[in-house]
Amino acid sequence: MGMLSLPGFLSCGKKKDFSLTNEKDAHSSDSDENKERGNWSSKGDYLLSMVGYAVGLGNVWRFPYLTYQNGGGAFLIPYALMLALAGLPLFFMECSLGQFASLGPVSVWRILPLFQGVGITMIVISTFVTIYYNVIIAYALYYLFASFTKVLPWSECFSWADELCSKTRIVNDCNTTFHGEIIHANYSFVTSNNLTCINGTIDYKPVQFPSEQYWNKVALQRSSGLDETGNIVWYLALCLLLSWIIVGAALFKGIKSSGKVVYFTALFPYVILLILLVRGATLEGSMDGIEYYIGRQSNFTKLMEAEVWKDAATQIFYSLSVGWGGLVALSSYNKFHNNCYQDAILVCVINCVTSIFAGFAIFSILGHMAFVSERPVSEVVDSGFNLAFVAYPEALSKLPVSPLWSFLFFFMLLLLGLDSQFASIETLTTTIQDIYPKIMKKLRIPVTLGVCIVLFLLGLICVTQAGIYWVNLIDHFCAGWGILISAVLELIGIVYIYGGNRFIEDIEMMIGKKHRSFWLWWRMCWFFITPVLLTAILVWSLVTFSNPSYGSVPYPTWGTAVGWCMIIFCVIWIPIIAIVKIVKAEGNLWQRIVSCCRPAANWGPYLERHRGERYSHIVDPKKEKEHEIPTVSAFVYTQQ
Repeated sequence: MGMLSLPGFLSCGKKKDFSLTNEKDAHSSDSDENKERGNWSSKGDYLLSMVGYAVGLGNVWRFPYLTYQNGGGAFLIPYALMLALAGLPLFFMECSLGQFASLGPVSVWRILPLFQGVGITMIVISTFVTIYYNVIIAYALYYLFASFTKVLPWSECFSWADELCSKTRIVNDCNTTFHGEIIHANYSFVTSNNLTCINGTIDYKPVQFPSEQYWNKVALQRSSGLDETGNIVWYLALCLLLSWIIVGAALFKGIKSSGKVVYFTALFPYVILLILLVRGATLEGSMDGIEYYIGRQSNFTKLMEAEVWKDAATQIFYSLSVGWGGLVALSSYNKFHNNCYQDAILVCVINCVTSIFAGFAIFSILGHMAFVSERPVSEVVDSGFNLAFVAYPEALSKLPVSPLWSFLFFFMLLLLGLDSQFASIETLTTTIQDIYPKIMKKLRIPVTLGVCIVLFLLGLICVTQAGIYWVNLIDHFCAGWGILISAVLELIGIVYIYGGNRFIEDIEMMIGKKHRSFWLWWRMCWFFITPVLLTAILVWSLVTFSNPSYGSVPYPTWGTAVGWCMIIFCVIWIPIIAIVKIVKAEGNLWQRIVSCCRPAANWGPYLERHRGERYSHIVDPKKEKEHEIPTVSAFVYTQQ
């Protein structure tokens, strides 16, 4: 049992958090097990939504680069180990937690009222991320529309380019033999005198690919820095509006509508990846790219470097989307006896296989680009924005029928982004539903549209000429430490305070009794390995922190201060809510703390038929009325 594993009969406060109505809306149907909150229409809806949420842009634009950078195929060893030790245990825990209580990431903390601020932190971070994530989707939409031309607009140095724009390397100077002497001369002198450069002495001019200048000068209209906000880039603003319209339309009936959309948005990217891989494999130089990615260039000595293991753990942690609240929210719509154990393993394996598969598609075409431009693969490989909107578009522009391949690539990015965005917004609306169930039953569509409109307006700062700096700033601060802090506290709270063994008993109520040996691995991870690993990553990230920059552009002091304010705003709810809970509890300080470390009186399975003897103390809402219990609040942290 955990250190402070206590009986669940007493809540931290007086008020209880019971469901208030049996009315049903578009979010639920007659076939649902849970008539009030609704359930997924089928197991496929849930699994594809989870795959879509976990598999995102990072699988395509970050994992392949990390693999290449950290020893190629050798990197798969720490990657697989970190999946087993850190990713999967936390993924399984969050899926089980949401399914058991049928509650979102805030209300589910009835399990441990003192830590409810962790759930709020998850929601605040998810809100920040959804703001800039849809801006990235807007970028993909812009490039998608720009691909509808006979000649891709970034295939040549057109009128928008400057003197640094070039598709090939330009020699600046070199050493040559002139009248029997070796001299260092300008390349124009060498060519005018019909001389040749001595191998290994050539100095190239700093040039930029057309795609790089197009990205900065045309697509972003990028300013000189965060200080220079500039104007709103109108076509990016329209693409951002369109992306929010797509998200709102897919979610207008909650999981009932999004669960159908993901059959296309989650599956079709695999078709496109396969097409790109087959096309890339037929190109000259493709094998050079693949060997750099995962072939003979693999360097097993890299496994001796701590940085490699840190990169593997970080990539697993973020690519599985644990700690954001989305896994809890999506799993909360499962039927109670769904096998969440099998689901967790299946989704995690699909996520990791997708990352590896995407690397072949990316590096095969980058290898061809290196071959055509007569550069080593290491000079054309990049990650993040530079891979998605500079390096890969440049490579695609060199292919026959390049607009077609460009369209497919950016359509794939669009679908990968939308899947994750659907789940993130559903996380926010699920939280609202748990807080105000009556309002959501009557006004689900207006509330969903309202959330999309507010987030669209907040995102307009990210489509100004300084927008990319804001996107990078939010990503640098909000999508890092806050999630790690939430995940570590989530593990500590559930395993050591609520009780890891008690939580296992909760899971067995859903998936059936298991032998002790079945839980041996999970106990090892939950009680020790996973929290230690995540804490180590968190400490490492804090120790190696560096001020944010975008490429070679540093951020002003006030920009870094804004970033710190954002992360403080995200995590400050953890101590604030804990203090509020303790103040509202009864008794002396120690009694109050102990009281708030017990599950709330209404913690347990959502439906009475699933509670059994362990949770028979929970009073049904209808019986409450018969006993004239006062009207209760639907939000846990209003307990007194």
